[in-house]
Amino acid sequence: MPIRHAIVHLIDKKPDGQPATLHARDAELADSQAIENLLADLNDSYNAKPNKAWGLFHEESGAYPLSGWLHAYLEGEQDFVAFSRQAVEHLKGLMESSNLSTGGHVLFAQYQQGMTDYLSIALLHHSEGVTVTESLEVAPAKHLDLGQLHLAARINLSEWRNNKQSRQYISFIRGKGGKKVSDYFRDFIGCQEGVDAKGETRTLLKAFSDYVESEDLPEEAAKEKTDTLVDYASSQAKRGEPVALDALSELMDDQAPRAFYDYIRNKDYGLAPEIPADKRTLNQFRRFTGRAEGLSISFEAHLLGSRIEYDEGQDLLIIREVPTQLKDQLKRRND
Repeated sequence: MPIRHAIVHLIDKKPDGQPATLHARDAELADSQAIENLLADLNDSYNAKPNKAWGLFHEESGAYPLSGWLHAYLEGEQDFVAFSRQAVEHLKGLMESSNLSTGGHVLFAQYQQGMTDYLSIALLHHSEGVTVTESLEVAPAKHLDLGQLHLAARINLSEWRNNKQSRQYISFIRGKGGKKVSDYFRDFIGCQEGVDAKGETRTLLKAFSDYVESEDLPEEAAKEKTDTLVDYASSQAKRGEPVALDALSELMDDQAPRAFYDYIRNKDYGLAPEIPADKRTLNQFRRFTGRAEGLSISFEAHLLGSRIEYDEGQDLLIIREVPTQLKDQLKRRND
């Protein structure tokens, strides 16, 4: 993961309405193992966050100036230090207007992953701890607490510059429970939600269920494809990468690598070629399976509570919208 540029500034602010103080660096951070480790740990923590959203920049304006400064930097009109200084001063102003917010170290890091350029911006906080010194004394110590990462965003610079139709080149951590305390950071980035990750993931899973039913796959084959989908999508989410429908289709069937992809396109589910995956929705998409005395039942976990209900008191399973092929067989039996 080559790091092109990195810098850290400090905004000193308490959540008491008092003015903030900016301590800004005047030079980039030098390449070191420490900064590489920091960025790797930051990415791991960021990718693991379940409450992220995906979107795009608002149109540049006085309220949302970051995209204009970023564009000027990328066009060579100013250097990385000047860009980060403009940005952190703007963040300081927004932070002062949010009385509940606290300061911290602000990291700007531009790096390359594969063939893609990214810019990560994160507000980092410290935790108090203890250490043992060289003289074997116990002393207080501070360390970055990346487990408490609440304000961060990542911009896919390559997609922003090269795909004007994209609505998901920015990801950012969404405030839990609709908290307004983090709204100022989203306004600082100047982004709006462009893709509903939960909705897109549910649509993908619905398309997959329809595909499995249309192919009348045996139980084991259906389970294998389900595991392939969930494993691939979860792996992409863990790495902070979108699910590519063509790659997923190839993994599901190497004999007919475009079968699932073509099914989605022909049925027009409205999915983009790449979608962000929601891990919580994926985790619900497992199968319940049971066999006993000539009865075999298998269904995907996300159907429980909607098309399928279980009454534990009466040991009763209620199925709504019986599969078409099963329904036809039952009708023929009654004829």
